[in-house]
Amino acid sequence: MRLTVAQALVRFLSVQFTERDGVRHRTVAGMWGIFGHGNVAGVGQALLEAGQEAMPFHQGRNEQAMVHAAVGYARMKHRLSTLACTTSIGPGATNLVTGAALATVNRVPVLLLPGDVFATRPADPVLQQLEVPWAYDVSVNDALRPVSRYFDRIWRPEMLPASLLQAMRVLTDPVETGAVTLALPQDVQAEAYDWPDELFRERVWHVRRPLPDAAALAEAAQLLRSARRPLVVAGGGVRHAEAASVLAQFAAATGIPVAETQAGKGSLRWDHPQALGAIGHTGTAPADAAAREADVVLGVGTRWTDFTTASGSLFAPGTRFVNLNAAAFDGHKMAGLALVGDARAGLAALAAELAGFRAPEREYAVAEWRARTAAVLGQGDGDGGGGDDGPWPPSQAEVIGALDAVLADRDVVVNAAGSMPGDLHKLWRSRDPEQYHVEYGYSCMGYEIPAAIGVRLAAPDREVFALVGDGTYLMLPTEIVTAVQEGVPVNLVIVQNHGYASIGGLSAQVGAEGFATAYRFPGASGDFTGAPLPVDLAANAASLGLEVFTPGSAKELRTALAAARNSPRATAVYVETDPARPAPGAEAWWDVPVAEVSARPATRAARAAYEASRPAPGSRPTL
Repeated sequence: MRLTVAQALVRFLSVQFTERDGVRHRTVAGMWGIFGHGNVAGVGQALLEAGQEAMPFHQGRNEQAMVHAAVGYARMKHRLSTLACTTSIGPGATNLVTGAALATVNRVPVLLLPGDVFATRPADPVLQQLEVPWAYDVSVNDALRPVSRYFDRIWRPEMLPASLLQAMRVLTDPVETGAVTLALPQDVQAEAYDWPDELFRERVWHVRRPLPDAAALAEAAQLLRSARRPLVVAGGGVRHAEAASVLAQFAAATGIPVAETQAGKGSLRWDHPQALGAIGHTGTAPADAAAREADVVLGVGTRWTDFTTASGSLFAPGTRFVNLNAAAFDGHKMAGLALVGDARAGLAALAAELAGFRAPEREYAVAEWRARTAAVLGQGDGDGGGGDDGPWPPSQAEVIGALDAVLADRDVVVNAAGSMPGDLHKLWRSRDPEQYHVEYGYSCMGYEIPAAIGVRLAAPDREVFALVGDGTYLMLPTEIVTAVQEGVPVNLVIVQNHGYASIGGLSAQVGAEGFATAYRFPGASGDFTGAPLPVDLAANAASLGLEVFTPGSAKELRTALAAARNSPRATAVYVETDPARPAPGAEAWWDVPVAEVSARPATRAARAAYEASRPAPGSRPTL
């Protein structure tokens, strides 16, 4: 079959499928793109020729945002289906780097197809080409190498089949997956070649559920049986493996309490008898109390980041760890016993090994924490969201409480960086395994809006709300236009606190005195202490095509959220918050070093507090 390289690429992708548990998915279900001279004549022409049925296309506005949308889609599809992103050369390609890093850090598959320089070099340099005098085979696309799980440059048509198969291997492997980059020189994209018919036959990539080694399972079961204070820590692998129901059964049968990481939140319904809620620096009091006294910890699908371990200070030095993880790399962390295997299959197998075992009953004051949470959310009177006469402007927690009161069980809340993830991790009451969608592996501002579009594309039967701070909104609002253009009815909750609230608080804590974290005019000393900037985000959102609600009371906030939820259009609810009423503080430490010497009293005081709170050397478990 004689096709161009780009035509062959699109045709190949259109017949790739992923299968797990007998259910098939399109591996690459569509493509995002922005066209320039590096891809318009190749991939652009190939997409036009293939048609929307073969490869649905979404017109992006920012290349980084396109990757975020693909990640939101793939995560909602449990990594069994994803979207591709095509760009031109130069800035279009380098704009992919942040999104690629986010995908790889979070172990989520995305396929990146940046245009590249001429392979044949008919004119050199070409527009947007980076010249590297000592390495003429280098282009700006090489910036994607360290943030990609697989990278190749297709210098000749003959290279494409083998590279495509390797790309699919990585995209469909739960252990290896992340960003996959195929750099496509623009002349090669348009070059014709005689391809074997076999390349375009339907191919199904089976995603296995490998069981852990039997001896390791027996050893893990023995460890747990001997524990006096066992604890389960559920990570993102539980959700990727669709293991929530098995985890609930495991917890109910064994009586072992369960705490959740950011990626794992929602693995257990919030009111399950064994649910302790969030763990770590942004954790709940019950979960962190259980972690501090645990003697055996079963980590399921977690990679043990510093927020989960409170920078290594949360668990006692003698704590033993058992890590059920698809990746041996993560299974051996915390000096743990590695159960290398699928989370769902592994939990079921471990439950069978523990038949008849029941953990000793312990009290972690869960009821008291839930009552405290209800009060902070403004739901102490049972009305939800602060009541009709609740304070205004609301705290950020009360905005979360109003959203909690309005959303149905299957609705999805999307968030990423800033202070909101910490509040959500502590306070959100997940009622469905897919309801909580917070990206905190890379903590990337700008993720929320495009990811919400990806989530809605993946789950059109669910309402999707993205909580967006003013800092994130100003950084990457562009995909609002795409949502309006394609009729994707996502809902934004734009939270205006006039600056980088999270970093502002951290800045004050570490003695940097909130420098340059508020959105204000420069003061007399040039330190951003003047009047707030006259920015009208509600008007801006409306100008981009959203239906905008601007509530002025607690009752109006709930009414506006309900109206947004019921609207057939993409919407925004704009609300100013009161930063003077924060959510409950951190229940565990997080290591952010403070300047050791300073002429400023605030910094010296912060350093003294840091020294006092820092764990003594040797008090942490081996990571």
